[in-house]
Amino acid sequence: MTDLPPQTSIKRWFVTTNHKDVGILYLATGLFFLVFGGVLALLMRAHLWQTGGLGILEASEYNQSVTTHGLLMVFWFLSPFAFGFANYIVPLQIGAKDLAFPRLNALSYWFYLFSGLLIGISFFQQSAFAGGWTMYAPLNVPMFRTVTEATAGGNTTILGLTLFIMSVTIGTVNFLTTIHRSRAEGLGLWNLPLFTWSILLTVWMMLFAFAALLAALLLLSSDRIMLTQYFSTEQGSSLLWAHLFWFFGHPEVYIVFFPALGIMFETFQTFTGRRLVGRKWVIIAMVLVAVQSFLVWMHHMFLTTINLEIKTLFMATTIGISLPFDLMVFALIYTMVKGRVRFTTPFLFSLGALVLFILGGITGVFLGAVVLDYEFRGTYWVVAHFHYVMVSGATALFGGLYYWWPKISGKMYSEALGKLNFAVYFVGFNLLYFPMFLAWETPRRVFHYPGSTQPYHQLATVGAFIFGASFLIMFATFVHSWIRGPDAPDNPWQFSRTAEWATASPPPLENWPDRPSYTSGHLEFVDDTATDGGVDGATANGGAMAEDVHRTAVATDHADHASVWPFMIGVGMFVTFLGLSGLTPYVAEFAMARGLEVAQPGTAEIRYPLLTLAGVAVLGYALFEFGRERFRAPELAIAERWPFDGVGTTKLGVWFFLASDVVVFGAVIGAYVFLRIHIGWNEWGPVPPSTLAGLFNTYVLLTSSFTVVLALVMAERGNRSGLVASIGATLLLGLTFLGVKSWEWSEEFAHGVYWFTDLEYSVYFFTTGLHALHVILGLLLAGFLLYRIVAADAYLEDHRPVEFFGLYWHFVDIVWVFLFPLFYLM
Repeated sequence: MTDLPPQTSIKRWFVTTNHKDVGILYLATGLFFLVFGGVLALLMRAHLWQTGGLGILEASEYNQSVTTHGLLMVFWFLSPFAFGFANYIVPLQIGAKDLAFPRLNALSYWFYLFSGLLIGISFFQQSAFAGGWTMYAPLNVPMFRTVTEATAGGNTTILGLTLFIMSVTIGTVNFLTTIHRSRAEGLGLWNLPLFTWSILLTVWMMLFAFAALLAALLLLSSDRIMLTQYFSTEQGSSLLWAHLFWFFGHPEVYIVFFPALGIMFETFQTFTGRRLVGRKWVIIAMVLVAVQSFLVWMHHMFLTTINLEIKTLFMATTIGISLPFDLMVFALIYTMVKGRVRFTTPFLFSLGALVLFILGGITGVFLGAVVLDYEFRGTYWVVAHFHYVMVSGATALFGGLYYWWPKISGKMYSEALGKLNFAVYFVGFNLLYFPMFLAWETPRRVFHYPGSTQPYHQLATVGAFIFGASFLIMFATFVHSWIRGPDAPDNPWQFSRTAEWATASPPPLENWPDRPSYTSGHLEFVDDTATDGGVDGATANGGAMAEDVHRTAVATDHADHASVWPFMIGVGMFVTFLGLSGLTPYVAEFAMARGLEVAQPGTAEIRYPLLTLAGVAVLGYALFEFGRERFRAPELAIAERWPFDGVGTTKLGVWFFLASDVVVFGAVIGAYVFLRIHIGWNEWGPVPPSTLAGLFNTYVLLTSSFTVVLALVMAERGNRSGLVASIGATLLLGLTFLGVKSWEWSEEFAHGVYWFTDLEYSVYFFTTGLHALHVILGLLLAGFLLYRIVAADAYLEDHRPVEFFGLYWHFVDIVWVFLFPLFYLM
């Protein structure tokens, strides 16, 4: 499918791959999940009107509500809403025609939507997950939860979050590749708009942080569905989860806040009429925060048994990370002082965000001190601080919605309604959360509290409903604007300075009538059709474009913007994960028949295996058609690509994906090392039945790497038979590896050893199983390559797909080189 239906057609929103459409979908869906999480919050606040609760929610229902509220707001609202703006605005700001991989951009959205639907469905599977949004071990595994919470509902929540992270990974790779490879000619990294800078640093953090959480969730899903024992033992499981989760969790604070910070920079510049004071130092400060965010996670673990010296070190890094933020805050303040402020609605929200963030940051310093953290941890002081930081980011995002609404909708909004919205919002927020500092002795996530704090809780509940009313005003403002608002000019703001305001409101399908260029020092448009050097100049003016020339040679008018297969892949993943959520009872029956004592997690229902099979069938077909579809992405023939001039677009995307996968395997292998050291290294011998089998498999995989290299050589030489033979040999070697691995596992089973038998067996089966899954995915890719070669003589003219497959296959082989000595020799 290549034709894009009009925006008035429902079909368009299921097939579009255009970045602006996907951005609108993200924004609308993010607002839906905001309302979803907000309703849960209002239920909780109403329940907390009096000391013993009003009886609106039972204990389990309260725990489900507080857990799902936290998950929805942190994962399904804040970051996706910000990336709705990123999808719409970043390509416009850098002069691109779309993201580097438009179909993957659509796929990322559908994974996001379906992951959120899984969270909603979990409430209808007896019980949603109720262990808190941080999902601390061992309360996150079946044997430590009630019967209903151990079944499909809790599993669906975990699997929904896993699918969400898959969406994040795809989007992260896409944005990194786009910003590094699709900037307009003359637009160096240093001169990027500050919103784009904030998104660039955000996706760099996301690439590694979310990979660590994905590893943790894969381990947790294995514990919940397959009954492995990573987080169900007393041998370091709680500490292991805390390390994995908070290695993600603290960078997540900056992942959420950086896009909001970028919006604040843009709106402060526009509505003060001057350039941000200390711009280069602000960029350096953001880079420092992005790096240092991975060095502070342990301050969330001050109450654990970690020794005081390490706690003191992380206290220092925690306080140290506040210094770059001090610089950014003062830069914003001085920009106001030196400018002429116009108090428009976007600026009021950005200014409010700055005030709230300062309060949140100051109160966070208390938690960064080890001694004070012992007193405040687990109280409403943390709840108040957390919301002052996170919702300050949301406040700036709402300012961004007002700021870019004329560009997105083509309509102006009512300033009077907008300012009323801000006033109600700001009063409601502070009335809701500031009393929590005063009621700090209240334990968090508990649905009754000391009577002495009841007045503060009642103030907070009143504030919650005022805060909720502000969103009704916001929605009314935009509906009024859409129906009755005047048409917006291309640039409604007098001192805006970024490229999105240089095109129509809303922008045309491919953003620009001509090619944007900054070679003269300012934005101008070049008509490449007037010369014959548009594509031929790509290698000379964009840097090492040889392997992408065939894509840029496609005329812009013939680029594609529609594909139904991202949606169908999303459907397949949704059905598959929904089916997997109900498989725990089957595994439990199998385990109990083999002597494992485990709480019976509900009744086995045949619909779940059937759903799994149906989902896999839909997913397999959709992926096959996705691979066969001829899709031509819009791309600039001439662009800035430093520091990746010599790397093609798709190849760079593969490298970014593999970097994320390195962190996943690093976390899984790190979990093995952590648990083994915790138990005692010498107490844990080699698990596999035969060292020789592992050695043989090592030789098999190393040989398969050679056949992949040979396949690339054959493709470069145009040797069809040699290419078929090389890919076929790789397939056979991969199947041989899996055959030997199956023999190893069957030997363990024959001797009564299973993945649920003991911790060391859980670690062995999971880690080698995750690697085997990567081998299977590689074999499916090899099989598809072989099909394309035989059916269409593919890859003889363009050998790059063979090279990209080789990068993935070599990575799989390298991982095994690490796994072999760890599990077979030590």
